[in-house]
Amino acid sequence: MDDNCFSVGLCASWSTSLPSNLGHRKCYGGYRLSNGSTTCSGRVELLHGGSWGTLCDYLWNFSAANDLCQHLDCGVALSIPDGQSFGKGNGSFWNGTFSCKKNGSYSRDCSVSVLDQSECPAGNDARVICSGCPGGRLVNGTTCSGRVEIRHGDTWGRLCSSHWNLQAASVLCYQLNCGYAKSIQTGDSFVDGNGPVWRDAFHCKGTESCLWDCAQVTLGNPTCSAKEVATVVCSGLTESLRLSDGQSRCDGRVEISLDGMWSRVLDDDWNIKDAHVVCRQLQCGIAKRAYYLPRSERGIGPVGLRSVHCDGNETQLLLCKTSHSQVLSAGVAEDVGVICSDSQQIRLVNGTKRCAGRVELYHDGIWGTICDDNWDLSDANVVCRQLGCGYAIKALNSAHYGVGSGQIWLDDVNCTGSESNIWACPSSVWGHHNCQHKEDAGVLCSEFLSLRLANGSGCAGRLEVFYNGTWGSICSNRMSQLTAVTVCKHLNCGDGGEIERDFKYGRGSGPTWLDHIECAEQHSSLWQCQSDPWDPQSCDTRAEETHISCSGRKGAVTPTTFTECPNSSSCSDREKLRVVGGEDACSGRVEIWNQGSWGTICDDSWDLADANVVCRQLGCGSAVSALSEAAFGEGTGPIWLEKVHCKGTELSLWDCPSKPLFGKNCNHKEDAAVDCSGVTETTTSSTRAASPRRSVTNNKRVSVPVILCIILGALLCLVLAILAGLIQRARAQQRGSYNSFNEAVYEEIDYKLMKEQQGMSGLSVGSTNERLYGRDCDKESGPGATQEVLPLPGNNLEGGYDDVTDTPGPEDASLSGPNKQEITGVSEECDKNKDSRKDWSPNVSQNRTSEAQRDLSPALEDIGYDDMEELGQ
Repeated sequence: MDDNCFSVGLCASWSTSLPSNLGHRKCYGGYRLSNGSTTCSGRVELLHGGSWGTLCDYLWNFSAANDLCQHLDCGVALSIPDGQSFGKGNGSFWNGTFSCKKNGSYSRDCSVSVLDQSECPAGNDARVICSGCPGGRLVNGTTCSGRVEIRHGDTWGRLCSSHWNLQAASVLCYQLNCGYAKSIQTGDSFVDGNGPVWRDAFHCKGTESCLWDCAQVTLGNPTCSAKEVATVVCSGLTESLRLSDGQSRCDGRVEISLDGMWSRVLDDDWNIKDAHVVCRQLQCGIAKRAYYLPRSERGIGPVGLRSVHCDGNETQLLLCKTSHSQVLSAGVAEDVGVICSDSQQIRLVNGTKRCAGRVELYHDGIWGTICDDNWDLSDANVVCRQLGCGYAIKALNSAHYGVGSGQIWLDDVNCTGSESNIWACPSSVWGHHNCQHKEDAGVLCSEFLSLRLANGSGCAGRLEVFYNGTWGSICSNRMSQLTAVTVCKHLNCGDGGEIERDFKYGRGSGPTWLDHIECAEQHSSLWQCQSDPWDPQSCDTRAEETHISCSGRKGAVTPTTFTECPNSSSCSDREKLRVVGGEDACSGRVEIWNQGSWGTICDDSWDLADANVVCRQLGCGSAVSALSEAAFGEGTGPIWLEKVHCKGTELSLWDCPSKPLFGKNCNHKEDAAVDCSGVTETTTSSTRAASPRRSVTNNKRVSVPVILCIILGALLCLVLAILAGLIQRARAQQRGSYNSFNEAVYEEIDYKLMKEQQGMSGLSVGSTNERLYGRDCDKESGPGATQEVLPLPGNNLEGGYDDVTDTPGPEDASLSGPNKQEITGVSEECDKNKDSRKDWSPNVSQNRTSEAQRDLSPALEDIGYDDMEELGQ
């Protein structure tokens, strides 16, 4: 190779059929993608003769673009953008025709047959957008079927089949631009091969773009033989369909692959019949819903189909009446979506890691929870096995992992434990329940993992792992310093670590779970490292236990069984979200808790849909505004996320697609913020609505009066409570005086009869009645009309007489029948004549009551007789 040429890792063969004016150049040095939004997209540039220029290829097509993406370790080609998507570069061009030789599954020796530096006609400069998903391929079969191989570092190897499932396989098919996974049971087909068998387990949701985006666990996985390797048969790309940006492969925006390129489907009359065909073609059951996407969720790629009209019984969408016209018809401008019956999903929420959390189900396009009525280990076992999390350690009730929101899908679940999924278990009808979210069910599965340094400072101690529901030690045999550093990074305790040999952190008492752990440079988590399989007696002696001391930042929170979190050992999504800098808990800069510290969110793409999810998760109602450019001041610490894309219907910010911020695209001047309406929600089914909050600019003027109103209202309630108590006490005292009424009547009548029988002179019965009833009349007759009446000996009623006419007392046997009527008559007569008694005298009173005396006498004699017998005794 000529000294003037250099390679960037992809030096290719040089064609001898070059024009004479370029004959002095013997080679070219490689390719790169320039001016793209990622490292795997951009304008194709070629290094030739020490000079970079844009590749001008008259025959540039999708196949060539796909080969180049694989060469650049960028996965597969997704599209070839139109126009000047990535600029013009420095103005230099290399004209030629790109091609790659094939050798099995490898593409190599990508060469350019003719090199000539000249102008490039518009539209012929090579451009590509690659998937950016490296390290996965299919071999020993076709482009879209074969044995699964993944790459660690520079080494390719087969993948163990022990944890391989359809969800992970579908992600790989999607990554390779091969549709979805139709089967992973291929017998002995494709399995022959050489090289290592990697034990990685990929736990995918099914919506990831790349296999490496799934949760990856290698630690403790069992070994596999050369025949126990993963395979897959994908649906293929030709005239293929897919549903994008949904919660599963069976719901989302409809896209179709035409000529190897994914394109949008637009329609102005999309209906359930059209949706049925899509679901049938994707083997996703039947359509549950056909819908149009809101403007914020519409695609941006090329348009493949317009105006789809299906009868509903077609097997493929292209068999329906469709239009391929590139001219947009009037009224047709909306992307279409589908929710199929097989879109049902299950997840665990608020456990912060896999295999523990609140159980949530995705049904009919909505996430919801399960009520804990009759929830037990049999039900939890089905959930754990369905999620690839082993078996259930605990079935948790009473919203152990926090209360959910929205729909409660299932109640009275009654699994036997042998069902393949939770919706195969007997239960009440979907959506019918008598529960509240404080009864949300949860599980803790055996495959739940956590890591800690015990008996030390949090970032120094004896290394322990939580597995199978129990904390246990890790053995130090063959452990390198690189593994210790990986442990410290995993625990967010710095980028330095040492293995302590003095065993100053004591001996463990539980199982010794793992031995022979080996980590590599690319591992950021201990779960990704190779080790022996799980064994509760991995160490020969306690002297083999691992003690580690980390350098760098010391963690302030001691790891616990479930998580490191700001407020408790069972951290919830709600606890990992806050707003700062506002005047209350419903406005401010949005911050999230991640990897042991609070950080902010970049305002790129931040809109009202994102803010709505934050407000609802905070219990603050809906969003009034989505604010940007550090509206509530600049935050500190890391910026955890950028380009958050919520639909607005998610239950948690963690359910929204987003991009972790690893570069320097944002600074704290771009911190995202929200202003919420302030309508609060309770954990019960009912909600308490408060008055909508004012806008951010007016809140400070309202806060002081509101606080004063609250204080004055509390004081008023206190005063009213005291007054109520006093009134109640007065009424009780007044009721107590009733008891003396009957006794007063008995005593007075008895005393009079005794005096008459003993021949004593004194007051007549009329005067007695006057005593009983005359005082009320006298009160309004003037002071000159009042006659003093001496109290009876030993029976001072302290004014009890007055209460007789003012407040009617309880009826007594002595005042029944004629007695009661007479008393009433006397009272009324006093009322009628009180104005005419200015010259009142005892004689008048006596005459006025003589007839009443005769009427009363029988009763009085009986009463007096009875009382005299009692006295005689």
